[in-house]
Amino acid sequence: MSKHGTQISNIKRMRKMKENLQSYSLLLPNLILFIAFSIYPCIWTLKFIFYRYGGIGTPDPKFIGLDNIIRVFHDEIYWKTVRNTLIYAGAKIVLIIPLAFLLALFLNKQRKGNGLVQSVIFVPTIMSSAVMGLVFYLLFNVYNGQINRFLLDWNVIKQPINWLGTDHAMKTLVITAIWGGIGNYMVYFIAGLQRISEDTLESARIDGANRLQTLWYITVPMLGPILKIILMISITAAFNDMSNVMVLTEGGPDNSTMVMSLYGYQFFFSISPGSIVSKQYGYGAAVSAVSALIAGGITVFYLFVSKKLDDVY
Repeated sequence: MSKHGTQISNIKRMRKMKENLQSYSLLLPNLILFIAFSIYPCIWTLKFIFYRYGGIGTPDPKFIGLDNIIRVFHDEIYWKTVRNTLIYAGAKIVLIIPLAFLLALFLNKQRKGNGLVQSVIFVPTIMSSAVMGLVFYLLFNVYNGQINRFLLDWNVIKQPINWLGTDHAMKTLVITAIWGGIGNYMVYFIAGLQRISEDTLESARIDGANRLQTLWYITVPMLGPILKIILMISITAAFNDMSNVMVLTEGGPDNSTMVMSLYGYQFFFSISPGSIVSKQYGYGAAVSAVSALIAGGITVFYLFVSKKLDDVY
């Protein structure tokens, strides 16, 4: 290679290194924050799985091996929270996705006022979960809640219903979750509907397909990629949702609404001033690790099934 060619090659190499340096310098702050607030806490949590430790002001951590993990598998309350989480996640997903899809179908048309309605439905999505839980706590309060007052005024019920302290508690949580998340999924569905060519729908109508057939055989299959994303988001959100439970029921009554994430959380932080659960960092870490494995396993299973369906169809 000539001297001139070598110089050009060096210049290109230096330019490439400069571009890479600029890219890495932009990524570095986020990378540092990710390591500090995600990776390090995970490592810290995993370390305490093998220790008995009650936090600052308690005796030093004591190595106990796999005792915390063994305790998790013998903890009847924990496995009750697993069942509660699956019921909560399943009910939320089964109800929220069809409702979001129907709203998207209705609001996707160019009608006057649709933009305002979409905005109103989407507002709860950007609202704090704690604030949303407080709003529904006031609505479903047994003594002066607006829901009971409305039902009493219209003679639907004879006496106030304890929505948050009986078998209705889980239903109330699901309703709250649907109200808070339906706007997000609606926007995804609208984005998917707007990507479907009007020519495709018109061709189906010309071939004699009615609206229901067009919806089932054309619209729904073409929404497949968007639907997979929505299902993925809804599964992960349902397994991580504990703010509403904490504010509305604190896991009661009798742990009937306690979910996995909140059960592990309470061993690190008190969920109420009168909480009788003592801080047990080691056991809380074990509960969190097992819960993460369960949620991760379900997510991997969903991805596997969706991949197989893609290969078939």
